[in-house]
Amino acid sequence: MRRRRFWGWGYEDHVVSPESLAFADASLAALLGGPLSRATPPEVGDVALRSPRVDVPESLARLIGRSAEDRLSHAMGKSFRDIARAVRREFPHPPDLVARPETEADVVDLLDYASRADIAVIPYGGGSSVAGGVEPEVGDTYRGTMSLDLEKLRRVLEVDPISQAARIEAGALGPDLEAQLRPSGLTLRHFPQSFEMSSLGGWIATRAAGHFATLATHIDERVESLRVVTPRGVVATRRLPGSGAGPSPDRLFIGSEGSLGIITEAWVRLVPRPVHRASATVRFDSFAAGLDALRMLSQSDLYPTNCRLLDPTEVIVSGAGSGENALLLLAFESADHALGPWITRAVECARQAGGRVPDEKIRISSEQGGARDETADGYKTAFLNAPYLRDEIILRGVFVETYETATTWNRLSSLDAAVRDAVARCVSGPHVLGCRVTHAYADGCAPYYTLLCRAHPTDPEGQWREVKAAITDAIIGAGGTSTHHHAIGRDVMPQYVREAPDLFREALASVKRTLDPRSVMNPGVLVAPPR
Repeated sequence: MRRRRFWGWGYEDHVVSPESLAFADASLAALLGGPLSRATPPEVGDVALRSPRVDVPESLARLIGRSAEDRLSHAMGKSFRDIARAVRREFPHPPDLVARPETEADVVDLLDYASRADIAVIPYGGGSSVAGGVEPEVGDTYRGTMSLDLEKLRRVLEVDPISQAARIEAGALGPDLEAQLRPSGLTLRHFPQSFEMSSLGGWIATRAAGHFATLATHIDERVESLRVVTPRGVVATRRLPGSGAGPSPDRLFIGSEGSLGIITEAWVRLVPRPVHRASATVRFDSFAAGLDALRMLSQSDLYPTNCRLLDPTEVIVSGAGSGENALLLLAFESADHALGPWITRAVECARQAGGRVPDEKIRISSEQGGARDETADGYKTAFLNAPYLRDEIILRGVFVETYETATTWNRLSSLDAAVRDAVARCVSGPHVLGCRVTHAYADGCAPYYTLLCRAHPTDPEGQWREVKAAITDAIIGAGGTSTHHHAIGRDVMPQYVREAPDLFREALASVKRTLDPRSVMNPGVLVAPPR
C-alpha cells in the first residue's frame, strides 16, 4: 500500500509539479512582498512523543498499532492549523492507541472495553477533517484516548442492481469504493475534494457535500440505511426509499460526527455511470452578474450537475485562468438521454445575465468521456491537487485557509460584505481573499472563501484562531450557517452553539446520554462533554 504522509495531506510519493511550485513561489512572493523560504517537512524521529498512558487486554492486542508513526498520523486533521503545528513538530494530543478493527464485532469489543476503561474513542476514516473532528483533544479527565481507524472495513459487500443500491463498509475510501462498483456499471458519484483520502463513513458522519451542485448535493440523499455501533449496542435501520414513520433514525446519525457511535456500513443509492455529457464555461464581467445567472439557473428546474462560480481572484488562485473575468463552470450528465436542450437553455439563462460563451465552445457528447471543457478540466485537476500544493505553500510560511457556508439569496450580499469586513479587520498586510460558489439551491447557495497571507512567524495557531473566529462569527451574524459541508468538529463548536436552538442541543445531549452513557465517543464534538 502507498504510504501516507503522517504530517500532511495525501501520499508520500505524490510530487507537486515544478511548474506549479514555480508559479506559486513567484505569485506569492509578488503578492506578499518578498521571497519565501521553505521549511523542512518533519520526520517521525523529530517529534517528542509522550508514552501511551493505557493499553488493551490481550484479546484486543492484535487490533492495536503502537508505533510512533501510527500515533502521529492519527493525532490531527488537515486544516491550516494542523499542518502548521506539524511543521513546527507540535503534536500535542497524540492518541494513546490506534485500533484497526477487522469486523463489526471487533468494533463492538473495542467500544465495550473503552467504556469500561474510561478511554475516549475518536472515529477515524480518511483523516481529512479540517474542523478538529479527529484530533484526540479531550482534556485530562479520561484515562487515555483511542483513535479507531476503519481502514480494514473497506469492502463493497453487496450490490442490488434492481434497486440501484449497494451495501458498503464504512471504511471504504472514495477510490476503493468506485473501483469496486465499476463492474456493476453503477456509481455513487460522490466526489468531494477529499475524495482520494476520505471514507464513506466519514462522508455520512459529517454530512459531506460532493459532486452534484444541485439536487443531491449532500451524502444525505444517498443514504438508504445504516448500521451503527454505539456503546449501548448496534442500531440497524431499515432499507426504504422513504418513510413517514416518525423522525428518521438515519438522520440521527448522519452528521453525528462520531459523537453517538461508529457507522460500520451503509446501504447507499447509486446511479448508472453517465454517458451523455454537456458542458460550457461562461465568462462574466463581474461576480455579481455570475451570481444572478446562478440564481436563475438554480430556480429554473434544469438542475445542472455542476454550476460552480469562481470570482476573478478565485480563478487565479485555483489556476483556472488569468482572473480577467468571473467564470461559471456549467455541466450536465446523464446515463439515459442526450443533453443538448438542457445545456442550450442553461447557456441562454447565463447569457441573459450578461454571460459570454461562443456557441463553438459548448460541448455536447453522447460518448463515454466526451464533452470535456478545457477550462473545467484544468480546474478539476487543480482542484484535486490543491491540498498537496497547499501543504507546500504552508511550508513556505504562508497562511492559507478556507471558510465555507450557505445562506439564502437575499442575505448573500450582506454576508459577503461581513466576511470581507472581518478579513479587513483581522488580517494586516497584503492578502488575497477569493470566493467560489460550490453548490446552488432554489433559495440560496454555498459561498466558499479562500484566504492567503503571510503566516505569523511565531504563533500561526493563534493567528488561525483569531481569523477563524472573526470570519465564522461574521457568517453567523449575517444569517449564514457555521458550515455547509466541512462539519463542526471541535473547531466550530462556539459558532454551532449560537446556530443550533438551545432546546435541540439539550435533546441531542439526552440522546448522547442514552447511547453513550460514559461519554467516551468523540468527546467535545456536537455535545459539550459533561465532565
